[in-house]
Amino acid sequence: MAIIDVVIIPLDGKSISVSEYVADVQKILQEKKEQGLIDFQLTPMSTLIEGDLPVLLKVVEEIHEAPFNKGVQRVCTNLRIDDRRDKKRKMNDKLDSVHKHLK
Repeated sequence: MAIIDVVIIPLDGKSISVSEYVADVQKILQEKKEQGLIDFQLTPMSTLIEGDLPVLLKVVEEIHEAPFNKGVQRVCTNLRIDDRRDKKRKMNDKLDSVHKHLK
């Protein structure tokens, strides 16, 4: 199970706001979640996506293309991948581990 931290940055030259594009990406991710392919979590600065790495990379390609599909001519996408293979764990498991040490 892998976790990808992704930021899609559409450079449309019209506005400094990107919330419209973030919403488009969230809709795509919700469809993938409903298909049982991924889980995801929107944060104020990025989106976390979890699942099998090959699936995640295809999903990242799809969400990278989303702004282009709306006419944007330049998109920058930043990724961080956490791919742990010695045991299965989910995003919340990582948080639970930290919270355990806070008690």
